[in-house]
Amino acid sequence: MKKKTEALTLSGVCLALCLVLPFFTGQIPEIGSALCPMHIPVLLCGFLCGWQYGGVVGFLAPLLRFALFQMPPLFPTGTAMAFELAVYGMMTGILNGKLPKKNGNIYIALIGAMISGRVVWGIVQVILSGITKAPFTWQAFFAGAFMTAIPGIVCHILLIPPIVMVLKKAGMTEHE
Repeated sequence: MKKKTEALTLSGVCLALCLVLPFFTGQIPEIGSALCPMHIPVLLCGFLCGWQYGGVVGFLAPLLRFALFQMPPLFPTGTAMAFELAVYGMMTGILNGKLPKKNGNIYIALIGAMISGRVVWGIVQVILSGITKAPFTWQAFFAGAFMTAIPGIVCHILLIPPIVMVLKKAGMTEHE
């Protein structure tokens, strides 16, 4: 019961960070949103609390942020982000749980989750473009999933593994 309470509490903290972090990075001209600040707590939640909590926090974060602050726009951006972030949280939890507990595997889990989430984002964008009749091309996929997200990708690769390693040493990653 104690582990579930800890995981639920950490998930709440991660969800709160999803709501707050974009306010800080939004102040950085030109690259603030490209840092993908909502992604950081979701990825951490998957590592810290497991795939179930990471998936729920990831799905709820953009929807709750829209309900409170009207950002990101719910359709199509927030909807696609909800699925993308849910996959981020789930995949970090799943891969972290399946891979041997070596520090190098944190990077593998992180990169695997980021690729999976971006693929799901693209699939959801294709589905939503079919509903809205707005074109979604391969160029739009690569631009949205990778080119404009390069600052965020770099930030996540540099920031998240060291945080996970420190929290692992503190015994905070064994909630699965």
